[in-house]
Amino acid sequence: MVIGPFMLLWEFVTRPRGLVRPPALQQQVDQACRSLALYQFKTCPFCIKVRQELRRLSLDIECLDAQHDQGNRDDLERGGGRVMVPCLKISDASGASQWLYESGKIIEYLRGRFAP
Repeated sequence: MVIGPFMLLWEFVTRPRGLVRPPALQQQVDQACRSLALYQFKTCPFCIKVRQELRRLSLDIECLDAQHDQGNRDDLERGGGRVMVPCLKISDASGASQWLYESGKIIEYLRGRFAP
């Protein structure tokens, strides 16, 4: 895709500053982020939008390539029911997972859980 590199450059150039939290609070946030995973395509504009919000909120959430990694793609389809990105996998302590689609809903969830 010809436009892909330009989209990635734009993402880099417009990278937001991260939220600064006290170290103890950031450690709690980092711990909570371990139960989250973002399934995404690198040049998807909606995925870029979510990744920018991850940076803005200083969230260390694992980003999984569902475009080129067949294992991640299969996990997304099996768990969420469809191959559509972005998708946030939210796991709880018992191992149960919710699959949240749509960039706006993902951002709303992240802000509700992690924004000051």
